[in-house]
Amino acid sequence: MNLKQEKINDYSVLTILDERIDAHNSGELKVYLLQMIEGGEKRIIVHLGHVRFIDSSGLGALLSGNKQVLARSGEFALTNIQKQVLSMFELTRLNRVFDIHDDFTESFGNGT
Repeated sequence: MNLKQEKINDYSVLTILDERIDAHNSGELKVYLLQMIEGGEKRIIVHLGHVRFIDSSGLGALLSGNKQVLARSGEFALTNIQKQVLSMFELTRLNRVFDIHDDFTESFGNGT
């Protein structure tokens, strides 16, 4: 899986550069997120601007990361979700579970 991690303000931003998150690479994403969290990251933003398709295993990997961060009283947000991917979150009602922002900069807005 093609990922890029960077620090912006107090956030660890994980950009997924692949166009698909599915059964073939979701396990790698789940492990990567867990390593970030176990490494002490408590404020994670996942940038999904490149992702054009996500299946249930991809949603599960993100859900796992979200659950782990929230269990540590952290913050987990998703940004720049393309319309066809957002429809999967809406169909599964996970748009009610995740902190979703339209624009990447929205997540940082006031630097908190």
